[in-house]
Formats: sequence, structure tokens, C-alpha cells
Amino acid sequence: MKNYLIASIALLLLSCNAKKKADLLVYNATIYTVDSSFSTAEAMVIADGKILAVGKTADMEKEYDAKEKLDAGGKFIYPGFIDAHAHFVGYGLSLQTVNLMGTASWEEVIEKVKTFAAENPDGWITGRGWDQNDWTIKEFPTNQTLNELFPDRPVLLRRVDGHAAIANQKALDLAGVKAGDTLTGGDIEDNEGTLTGLLIDKAVGLIQNKIPAATDDQLKKALQAAEKNCFAVGLTTIDDCGINSTVVEVIKKLQASGDLKMRLYAMLSDEKTNYDYAEKNGMIKTDRLNVRSFKVYGDGALGSRGACLLEPYSDKPGHLGFLLSNPSHFDSVANWISDKGWQMCTHAIGDSGNRTMLNIYAKYLKGKNDLRWRIEHAQVVNKNDFALFGANSIIPSVQPTHATSDMYWAGDRLGAERVKGAYAFKQLLQQNNWIPLGTDFPVEDISTFKTFYAATIRKDAKGWPDNGYQMENALSREEALRGMTIWAAKANFEEKEKGSLEKGKFADFIILDADLMKEAPEKLLGVKVVQTFLGGEKVYEKVRYAS
Repeated sequence: MKNYLIASIALLLLSCNAKKKADLLVYNATIYTVDSSFSTAEAMVIADGKILAVGKTADMEKEYDAKEKLDAGGKFIYPGFIDAHAHFVGYGLSLQTVNLMGTASWEEVIEKVKTFAAENPDGWITGRGWDQNDWTIKEFPTNQTLNELFPDRPVLLRRVDGHAAIANQKALDLAGVKAGDTLTGGDIEDNEGTLTGLLIDKAVGLIQNKIPAATDDQLKKALQAAEKNCFAVGLTTIDDCGINSTVVEVIKKLQASGDLKMRLYAMLSDEKTNYDYAEKNGMIKTDRLNVRSFKVYGDGALGSRGACLLEPYSDKPGHLGFLLSNPSHFDSVANWISDKGWQMCTHAIGDSGNRTMLNIYAKYLKGKNDLRWRIEHAQVVNKNDFALFGANSIIPSVQPTHATSDMYWAGDRLGAERVKGAYAFKQLLQQNNWIPLGTDFPVEDISTFKTFYAATIRKDAKGWPDNGYQMENALSREEALRGMTIWAAKANFEEKEKGSLEKGKFADFIILDADLMKEAPEKLLGVKVVQTFLGGEKVYEKVRYAS
């Protein structure tokens, strides 16, 4: 009997020791794996920052010995969201400036600037977020009041899309801007020889270039603030669309030291210094940083009438908008990128801007391929040009909240017929059968749930319009979730390491308090992130307040 007991204990110990070791077991959940069959599971096992297995709780407990266990409380788990088009660095820096989002008038803008100036008495006054389309008087403002309030302090206030700005006279003087000056890809507005302060597209850069660059310490604080907010909305990877090599070097150092955890897909801006950097350093790939693409700027924005159209704006006869560079420049960039094997990602809003870039892409891509060159926004596409996306495997990278932000006035800009080819996410999806989704923050709100809602429900927060906006181009909930996860990863050549919760991939996941696949439409905007995990490490938890 004694020997039998000893043998039984030995077998039990051997059985325990036979279990595979793991760091974390997450159970009691509905896990949307977003794998090829869109399967769900109950539990997930993690070790060394990656997923070991996904399945039933009983099976996971039988096979694995986890150091920690997390009871998800019956909540809902999704892959960490990937924002396929945003401006992470710009957003972080914007948190240190005047926030003009949601202002209802130019007078309200002025009041916010005055408050900021009183609290920050030195240096430039910068801000972003105003949108004249949201005002009762939907006209561009002038700098007259800014000149009176700040005669000796430079001011630059960028429109929500960044493609227009108001500068006061002091800022214009520092940049040497004078009435009558012209430039390719931009406008400097004047009224009978007097500068109004309104700058469109490349003209904004004349002032922006005079603003002192952020120090490394300021940049660190900005990126950490941005990261904190992004984790809170479930983002675990962000495509930063257009930064310089100097910023990439700062990001590398912060990630290496552990001061920045966010995974970033960084697109270098279309500037000579960045091409020189790429020639010298080649592509960069770590677990947290991927640099293999260039962001090119095709045309302006629809809201400031800088988007390049094939026919004049319906609300501004004779005006077509403009390309930001000559087509020969875009061709030379495409030639370089094609030769070096990098990815080309081009901002294109208007139907002429899209056609120009699609034809240049087609010249180098030459039909079906897996190079994944992207058109960022693909906002207004002529009905004859949609097929160019599929014929050349060109990826439309879209931002659903642009549709619900612009729907109030897009028809005025484009007319009833042309607007049918705008924000056409379903038509674009059908070209390659996958489409990455983003927010374009800080142009739009950082909220991932607004992205999901705009893609699927296509209404504003008040439920307007009753039947949704151009619902023939709404995405299904599964398509929207894929666009925010696995398809966004694929747009970055990262689908084998993230974007779904499968064996061998990074344990980047979020726990939500409601089921995005089944929640009532009117409640989607109220869904909250409970926890965010990056590589199995908890990087965000919703604060619980005592009742």
C-alpha cells in the first residue's frame, strides 16, 4: 500500500511537470480570433509575449501550467486594434497646443487662443482643429483679430485637416510671406493686396518651417501622452503617415529604452533627407518599429477645396483644386520606390488626384502583384477608375469617420452624381477583397469605436441620417473588424505576426465591456475598453470608481 501511494504521488508530480509552462491564461471570455474562419474561443494561453494556444478553457488548463490566470468575467476579447492611417507624432505634439476641435465659430476659436496665450505666455501660439464647415457662417476667417491681439507674437492655427491655416501678420513676416506670392501646390490668399492670413496646403509649410522643432525631451513627453490615449481606445499598432528620419531615430531610442511601447508602422515623408536616410539605413524592422514605406502627398483636402477634381467644384465654379507636386515628381518617386522595393503610400482625395496616382502606380506595378502600394484616403473616385485598384493590386486605405464628418456638405462640394463615388468603402473593398481602416487622427477623433460605427452604421452620434449615409457602401461588422485588425496588419506586411489571435502571433489584445458584433447600433459609441494588452503585458486598465 505504501509503495502504491508513493507511485501515485510520483505519477501525479510527473503529470504536473509534463504540462507546458506559460505566463498567462486568459479564460471565461468570448474571444474573437479574427482568423480566416472568424472563429471564437473561450480561452487563450500566452508565453514570452506571444500566443501559445487558443481554445476551450478545460483544454488549456489541462495542457498548460500558467504563472498567472485572468478571469475575463464573460467579457469580449478582440485583437488589438491597428490604426492604418493616423499621425501619432503630430497628435502627441498637438496635445501641447490649442485644441480647436469642435469650435462652433471663429469667435470661439479666438477665445480658446486667448486662454492658451495667457497660460503659455512665451513663444509661438499654435493650434489645430477649426472647421469653417461647422460654423453658421461657413466662410474662411481672416487674421484681423489675431493681428490686433498678438501684434508681436506669431500665431498659426491649422484647420482640422491640416491642409489650411490662418497665420497672423507676425508669423507671415517671420516667414517673409508677401501679398502676391505664388507657389506650386498651395495658395496664399490676399484681399486686394492685403494678406488675409489664409494659407492653403503647401503655403502652410512656409510658416510651419519657421516654428522651432520640438526638443527630444518635448517629443518624448508628446509621444508618451499620445501612447496613453491610444492604449485607452484599444490601439496596439499605429501607422504614422509621414514623419521624418530624425523623429524615427528618437522613436528607436525610446522604444529601445522601454520609454515607448506602442508598435509603429512609420512612413517616411516625401523629402530628400528621408530618401538619403533610406539609402543609407535600408528598411528597419523590429517587434515595435517597421520602416519600409514612403508617404507621398498627391493633392489637398475636400474641406478646404484643395482636393484635385476632374470637373470644377459644384460650390465654386471654375475651381478644380490642385496637385501638390507636378506629375513628373510623383513618377520619379514611384520609380525610386519601385527600384528599391519599398512601399508607396500616397494621399489622394479628389477624383483627379486619385486618377493621376492610380495611373502612375499602374505604370510601375504592371498588373497583379503583392507590393501593396497604397492610396491613402481614396476619398473621391471616378466611376471609371475603381477597376484600377483591383487590376494593379493597389490598396485603398480609408478612414470611415471622414464620411460621417463630411456628409453634411460633401454633396455641395461634389454634386449629387459625383458624390456617389465618394467614401465608397464597399466598392473599394470589392477590388482586392480586403481594405485597411484608420482614423486619420488628429484630423478626426482618436476613437476606434467611431471608426467601427462610421464604417457599419454610417450615421452621426445623433442617429442622422435615419437610413444611414450612402448605405450601399457600408461595411459589415465582420469586414469592419477585419479592416481594423488583420487587414490593417496586411497593409503593413505584418499579418503573420499580428492582427488576429492565433498561435505564434503577438499577444496584442483588448477586453471590451460589450460585443461589437452584436451590440445595438445606438449603443456602439458607448462601448469601452476594459483592458489593453501588448505582448501579453497589461498597458491599460479602465479606472473603476466606487459607486
